[in-house]
Amino acid sequence: MTAVVEPPVARLAALPGVSTASRVAAQADQARVTGRVLPVAPALAGLLPAAGLRRGSTVAVHGATSLVLALLAEATAAGSWAAVVGMPSLGLAAAAEYGVDLARVALVPRPGPELPAVVAALLDGVDVVAVHSETVQAAVARRLSARARHRGTVLLASGAWPGADVELSCSPSSWSGPSDGYGHLRERRVVVRARGRGAAARPVSAQLCLPGPSGKVTSAATSTSAAPNLALHKEATA
Repeated sequence: MTAVVEPPVARLAALPGVSTASRVAAQADQARVTGRVLPVAPALAGLLPAAGLRRGSTVAVHGATSLVLALLAEATAAGSWAAVVGMPSLGLAAAAEYGVDLARVALVPRPGPELPAVVAALLDGVDVVAVHSETVQAAVARRLSARARHRGTVLLASGAWPGADVELSCSPSSWSGPSDGYGHLRERRVVVRARGRGAAARPVSAQLCLPGPSGKVTSAATSTSAAPNLALHKEATA
């Protein structure tokens, strides 16, 4: 009888903790089906390693509250619950225009010195907690990230956050719309860059309309007034 020798890749894939690319893709699909990844708008999916907000992760957003709203939109529209802490100037009308289901958002605009305790309690009960990070000390931030990881909640920080899994930053933007000195603002072009740890270690960037003509986030490549070279691309250097 002739012995059957498995190919090297098959033997390697059989080892504990080792996955093939197809298995990783299947696991990602299963994660989305089972709710381990909360959905985001298609224009934002390519910026996140799981093509959505992975439960238990911390995402830090620099430079644009509108990007925080855009990240909350699809998740709340799909039935997830969210809370926003320490953002008293958050515009609810703007949130609704981005697609956020306000009926599924709890607001704690001025938690004061109780902010860490408030965030910790919310991490136990909702799917996404967005928090203004300016007054959060580094040690407290790490403890809250650990709690989010343990509870399977997405922690969405507006501003710097030590140890964030993914960091998203917005470049200066330009508005378009008015012509001949009058009219309505139609869209705002931004470049969003993402980098982080693990699967997000390699920087990625996308040129987006935030908001687009419809009021929601869209890819600048799909905008009727976008230049043809506006598209998602990998950064050449870290």
